[in-house]
Amino acid sequence: MTRLLDVKDLKAGYGPVQVLHGIDFHVDDGETVVILGANGAGKTTTLRAICGMIDTSGSVNLEGGELVGSDAADVVRLGVAHVPQGRGTFPELTVEDNLDVGAYTRKDNEVAADKEKWFETYPVLYERRTQTAGSLSGGEQQMLAVARALMARPRLLLLDEPSLGLAPIIVSDLFERFANLNDDGTTLLIVEQNARLALGIADRGYVLESGEISAQGPADQLLNDDSIRKAYLGV
Repeated sequence: MTRLLDVKDLKAGYGPVQVLHGIDFHVDDGETVVILGANGAGKTTTLRAICGMIDTSGSVNLEGGELVGSDAADVVRLGVAHVPQGRGTFPELTVEDNLDVGAYTRKDNEVAADKEKWFETYPVLYERRTQTAGSLSGGEQQMLAVARALMARPRLLLLDEPSLGLAPIIVSDLFERFANLNDDGTTLLIVEQNARLALGIADRGYVLESGEISAQGPADQLLNDDSIRKAYLGV
């Protein structure tokens, strides 16, 4: 498989506090890869480092191009879209305006067609297209955040704790949709605490503990690892 994202010796943090201590991982084109870990393990920091949102050292290579040193807007233009923890929609803008914001880097003539595509994929967004994002339920806002990210036509979609704060039935539906996105060719990197659901749709996974990779392997191998089952699956 073609290596899409290759991360080596990634170090990052906030001011004097170093959160990531030189981690290595990769994502191949067409894969779904999950990074698991408890609160404070460094999962969100990893995605922020990839996106150029915080000071970072090491290497973050996207299909041959180095991202370390790029700002967040440049990373988006290079094909990385980020759905942050807490959704990150623009609450005062309408659903449709949020989707338009997602396509701000594009210069082609297919933005309207893509908007219709995601309205068809998420019919509730079409029904609510003139409502403000802040008036949506948590699950609807998560759908909007994902659709907005996809409006950029990313090569890599980063999802930060997509299940956070949502009812189990909504979470199951979201993860089924993530699996469908991957089947349609979108490469996904998901950081998540819900290990069972995340590994259920993933090809491979990494476990992050205190800013270091403590385990990695195929998703089914991690699901059946006794130490990981006890730590993250409640078994």
